[in-house]
Amino acid sequence: MLQSKLFYFAKKDFPKDEESLNAKYLIRAGFVEKLSAGVYHFLPLGLRVLNKLVNLVRKEMNLLEAQEVLLPALHPKENWLITQRWEKFDALFKIKSRTENEYALGPTHEEVIFPLLKKGIQSYKDLPIALFQIQTKFRDELRAKAGLLRCREFIMKDLYSFHKDSKEVEKYKEKVDKAYLKIFKLLNLPVYKTLASGGTFSDFSTEFQVPTENGEDEIFVCENCNIAWNREIFNEIKCKNCKKEVFKTKAIEVGNTFNLGTGFSEKFQLKYKDKNGKENFVFAGCYGLGITRLIGAVVEVFHDENGIIWPKIISPYSIHFLILKEKIKLKDYEKIFEIFEKFNLDFLIDDRKVSFGQKLVESDLLGISLRIITSDKLKDKFEVKLRDKKDVKILNRNQLVNFLKDYVSKIPFSKI
Repeated sequence: MLQSKLFYFAKKDFPKDEESLNAKYLIRAGFVEKLSAGVYHFLPLGLRVLNKLVNLVRKEMNLLEAQEVLLPALHPKENWLITQRWEKFDALFKIKSRTENEYALGPTHEEVIFPLLKKGIQSYKDLPIALFQIQTKFRDELRAKAGLLRCREFIMKDLYSFHKDSKEVEKYKEKVDKAYLKIFKLLNLPVYKTLASGGTFSDFSTEFQVPTENGEDEIFVCENCNIAWNREIFNEIKCKNCKKEVFKTKAIEVGNTFNLGTGFSEKFQLKYKDKNGKENFVFAGCYGLGITRLIGAVVEVFHDENGIIWPKIISPYSIHFLILKEKIKLKDYEKIFEIFEKFNLDFLIDDRKVSFGQKLVESDLLGISLRIITSDKLKDKFEVKLRDKKDVKILNRNQLVNFLKDYVSKIPFSKI
């Protein structure tokens, strides 16, 4: 991709009307643009990050043998009346059609997935089953001032699993927890598995919290056990497991897992027949992962005074190729581009006729994980720098090939 053709508008200064770091950096660098409070456009660079994260999450959900669906965002009022959440769900967007029918814009999908499963589950042979989607949600947040961390319109991955009993739910929940931890590890994102107030059939639900000074939650962490507790259920100074002292920190919740028990199944009369022909309510689990929120959390953690520092696996491009020359001839670099393509690396070429200083400043701002520079001064060599490192390497073509071979080996998958 040629940067001269890229639809983005990097700014010299941070936006003054944003409070959160993630919004400041993402808007300034041209990844997103604000439409209104809690509502953001995803521009091409931002969408590339989003798509790479979605691909990563989808891959892990497929490994859990979950099937992907896409459920409506427009929910009939009747379904929300059945669960008694039409009035109780404070952040519910409600709309009325020209035919006077009322709907909710889905903030979550229990109200539509349980009625759907009634059409697909009859006997124990139909269980277990797991369905997930990656879809836009809507919540009428009163204070949408945290960038992508608290939006009125956002993208979420929600997974629902259906089972014969609570033990099966807990076993599947444990698998999902491990999948989430794997995703965070691939992002190099520090996350604590955090115990929170329980679901219907368990003492605790699980949250996944990213420690950061700008977080909205408070958690108590035991580094010895590598586990944390949410402030709402914990008021002690020592770990409940090992009795060592815990410390308090602010954090951002990026995911959660719940054992729903049979609560929603009872409301929608979702049942299955066991081997003896007896009807039983279906047990269910719910597992959420905030996709756009996770992007915001990544930026909150991975940045410096110069810009964003993207983890390799979701960097908008694998390589930012800067041509620091007065006269730019792209044909001169076709063999280099072929090398990038051979390694399945996507790349952004800064071919713009702007000052070299501006190119370097914007490169740091964009935060693409690897920068390669060519210039008259370097002649037939290349300056290579990782965004998260300070050291710079000067490499000839053969050395560059070897460097890229090693670089690619450390990225699970790199190209959209």
